[in-house]
Parts: sequence; C-alpha cells; structure tokens
Amino acid sequence: MIDFTEAELFAEWTPIERSVFLSSLSKQEQQDFLYHWNIWARPAQRPPAGDWPVWLIMAGRGFGKTRAGAEWVRGIAEGDGSARFALVGANYAETRTVMVEGQSGVLSIAPPGQRPVWEPSLKRLTWDNGAQAHLYSAAEPEGLRGPEHSHAWCDEIGKWMNNAGQAEAAWDNLKMGLRVGFRPQIVATTTPRPVALMRALIGSKGPVITTGRTYENELHLPEAFLTAMIADYAGTRLGRQELDGELIEELEGALWTRAMIEGCRVGAVRVERSRDTLASTNGSLDYARDEREAGFSRIVIGVDPPASKTGDACGIIVAGLGVDGKAYVLADCSVEKASPETWARRVADAAERWRADRVIAEANQGGAMVKSVLHAAKISLPVRLVHASRGKVARAEPVAALYENGRVHHAGAFPTLEDEMCGLLIGGGYEGPGRSPDRADALVWALTELMLGKRRVPRVR
Repeated sequence: MIDFTEAELFAEWTPIERSVFLSSLSKQEQQDFLYHWNIWARPAQRPPAGDWPVWLIMAGRGFGKTRAGAEWVRGIAEGDGSARFALVGANYAETRTVMVEGQSGVLSIAPPGQRPVWEPSLKRLTWDNGAQAHLYSAAEPEGLRGPEHSHAWCDEIGKWMNNAGQAEAAWDNLKMGLRVGFRPQIVATTTPRPVALMRALIGSKGPVITTGRTYENELHLPEAFLTAMIADYAGTRLGRQELDGELIEELEGALWTRAMIEGCRVGAVRVERSRDTLASTNGSLDYARDEREAGFSRIVIGVDPPASKTGDACGIIVAGLGVDGKAYVLADCSVEKASPETWARRVADAAERWRADRVIAEANQGGAMVKSVLHAAKISLPVRLVHASRGKVARAEPVAALYENGRVHHAGAFPTLEDEMCGLLIGGGYEGPGRSPDRADALVWALTELMLGKRRVPRVR
C-alpha cells in the first residue's frame, strides 16, 4: 500500500525523487495516489476539525469550492453506506451540470471503478455500498419538505432565487429534513453576495467559515486568466467579491453607493513623472509639466492628519482637475499609525511624484503644527490649512452630489478609500472600516478645493 505520509511530501521533492517514487508504485497504487484528495487538497479545501453543523466555504471564483464540496460528499459516501445526501443548487439544471456532471462534480472526481450510478430520471446517485444522493432545486423549496437526509451539499447559495423567499424556505426545509444519522452536516459553497441567507448564516454562531481568493489556486488556473482578472478587476467591487471572496455590504442610507463609485471608475491615469522616471525615459522636466498640464489644469493633495501616531490613519489623497472640467481621484497615499515626520514625508513624496500645485490640510488637529510639520518635510508648494466647522458627513454631502452628477472619476481602484466613502451615512454617522473615515475626509478636502471652492475668473473692465 502507499505510504501517504511520505506521499504528502511529494510536492517538496525534486523531479528525480518524484520519478523514483512513482515508478516504485504499481498501476493500482498510482491511480490511488492520483485520486487521494487529502494529498492534493489545500488546507482550506479540507473539512474543518470538530463537530460542526455547517461548513461555509465563501471564496472567489476558481478557488476550488466545487471540488471541495464534491470531495467531501465522495469521502463520506464511500465510507458510510447509510449516508443520504441532498445536493441543492440554484436550480435543477445547475445541480446536475455543475455538482454532478461538471468538471469538478461528483462523477468526475471519483476513481473510474468507484463512481456512483447516476440515474438522471430519478435525480439520484447511488454508490456500491448503498449510499445515495438526491438532487434538488433551491427554486422549488417544497421539494425539500418531505425527504430526510444525513448530509447536504448546497452550491452557490449566494445566487439562490429569493424574490418570494424561496432561498430561505429551501434552507429551512433542508435543515428540518436532516434527521438521519447521529451528526447531520451541511457544506455550503459559494461566491459571497450580501443576500439575506448569507447574512443570516454569517451572523449565526453555528457555521465554520472558510474564506479564500481565486489566486490561492493559481497552480491550476491559466496564467492568462489570472493576468486578465488582475488587470481588469483588481480592487473593484466586482473583483473583490468574485475574486477575493469578500462579502461587501451595501449600507442603507449611505452617501455613496458601490454602484455610484463603479459608474465613475476609469482606467488609471499616468500623469506622474518623477525625476528618476524622466531620466530613464530620456524625457525632460518641461516635457513632463507640459504633458500633465495638457490633461489637468490643477492637482492638489488633501490631507487629514491624525491626532497622534498611535491613533487613526493619516488620509492623503491626490486629486486633479481635468481640462474637461471634471475631477479625477488619482492616488491614495494614506499611511497608518505614522509619526508626524513619517506622514509629512509621505505627503512630500506624493507632491513631488504628482507635481502637485497645493496641499490642503485640515488644521483642527494642531493648527500651526500641521503646517510646520509639512514645511519641515521640505514641501515647497503652498500649504492651505482648512478648518472643519461642520461634521464629516455634512462636509461630504456636496462632494457626494458631484459623484451623482458624474463630475468626479476614480482613476483606478482604491478599495480602502471606497469602503470608507460607503460607510458615511446621510444624516450623520459612520459605519465603515476603522474608527474614522480619514481617507474619505482627505478626499472631501481635495475635491472641495478643486470643484467647490471660490474661483477668480479674469474679466475685462
């Protein structure tokens, strides 16, 4: 028999060591080795230890969620002839084509001689030892009302139809039918979505939750696919949900919505030209200035200084006024838990890199100290101190209106900044990450200066 303890070290061996090991196995042992899931599975794809009622695998596309669910079913079914499974998908077609017949489905991952008998007309899988699995649709919750099961695998619960409460009814009927055996269990595999069923599961105490990102399975995904996904979706709401496996909530009454921000997103704007970059490209400082001014009439940096180096982040946001009259958020250079010298240096670096015209800094946290710290960092451009006479939300409302009117764009993705923006609530209050929306506050100062400040227009007397 195969020494599986030795086999688990297979990935660490040299090609010669692997060849010697494989050649020492019989054909049957080689096949067993190929289908031994505990060897090939990543730790996040293996069932958690302990007596858990629900295992929720909430991860990005391509993570290997379906394979983990199918292998869990296979492992129990092959070892327990009394097992009775419910396989539940968003609809019957997906239950069949993904969970049973798919590339990572129950039939595909089983060794050729141990595959269950598949009876499509009966919607049933039967293993040689008597274990069975029946197929169901979450769109037809009444189908789960009568049958009894010992285990269940539910796939893509985040997309189960729920316009009339079907998703929650299907889940409730399924749980009430888990009356076979001594330890009923459910495995739910899904890409996260902020729907009622997922909120209820995550908010309860029972489930063991496994999270993961698409890139954790990079060895089994085409490099071209991963490159395209990073280029097109990294940092966006869709990418964070579908690739990073994040559950992104939409707060009711928020000043900014995710859809609003996605609608204003454009590609990254390459206007930064540091002296090092110019030297490497044989450019000139004048050329860089002319190129920048061709697209932007003004670039400013908004700064929301922290009260102390152990407190909140220092919000540092770069924004530019385009010649088209619209504002562009160009960079988030914010820094966490930094001393005054550290965040001032970060502001100075951003100002040099982006050839900014002015720094707009909130003065409530130390007034003259803020200006002196920035000047000590050798910032030669003007520093304008602004005083917060209103709350953060009140200051942000006119800026949010600019987004609604399509007058602001995000040149790329800024996940932490955007999370803070979506945590500011109409009428006051903040429910985003961290104690305070420092990045969002810096954004408000920068965009207020660019779009809402008083401008002098030349006139002929």
